[in-house]
Amino acid sequence: MSVYKKLQEARIMLQNTKLTKSGKNKFAGYEYFELGDFLPQIQEICHKVGICGTITFYTDIVILSIHDVDGTHPPIEFKCPMSSAQLKGCHDVQNLGAVQTYLRRYLWTNAFEIVEHDALDATTGKEEPVKKPEPKVEPAPPKAKPIAGDPGEWRIVAPAKPEGDPKEWLELVKTASFMLLDLCVNEEDVMLIFRKNKVLFDTVKATDAVFFKEMMKKFTEVNNMFKKEQ
Repeated sequence: MSVYKKLQEARIMLQNTKLTKSGKNKFAGYEYFELGDFLPQIQEICHKVGICGTITFYTDIVILSIHDVDGTHPPIEFKCPMSSAQLKGCHDVQNLGAVQTYLRRYLWTNAFEIVEHDALDATTGKEEPVKKPEPKVEPAPPKAKPIAGDPGEWRIVAPAKPEGDPKEWLELVKTASFMLLDLCVNEEDVMLIFRKNKVLFDTVKATDAVFFKEMMKKFTEVNNMFKKEQ
């Protein structure tokens, strides 16, 4: 059996497993899957079907490799550009750990086709507002390609346009956008992300209009959650 068939069987087995969301965005009022909500089940299923996943972090990219434990087939790779963030009150190691955890969750979600954003659960009532973090992306290294977006808070660090495979560039922009949306505490934050990176989003739209439309659904959903709280 090929590693592709084994992965597909694993996806179906996970699909028939009841998963519970433990992550809660108190400000936008929705729940989401944390890594611990599905990774133990995935590991059990992978063991049953005979595959194993490994994640490797490089300076510019993260790769989730799905291996056939029999070693008879080459692995399937799921790639995501490496990102960085600097949250107020956190030192460098904490920031790195937060990014790695987010990207691990993103890659496993992608590999096993776990649906997240189109199954948001609105909650009733309002939480007391807390002081929002002040996320910002660290400056690009000297050899980095031209970066899109205005400098400052809520800026997405990404090449101004796709180079090579456009799918990887599109995934980078989407991942960075969703990371920032998770940190929003009101409608103004959502709009700031969009305005700050409008040139980048315009390029996404010109590159793949369908991908852009799907990505903007997340902005609309988060924005609507805040409206319901008013």
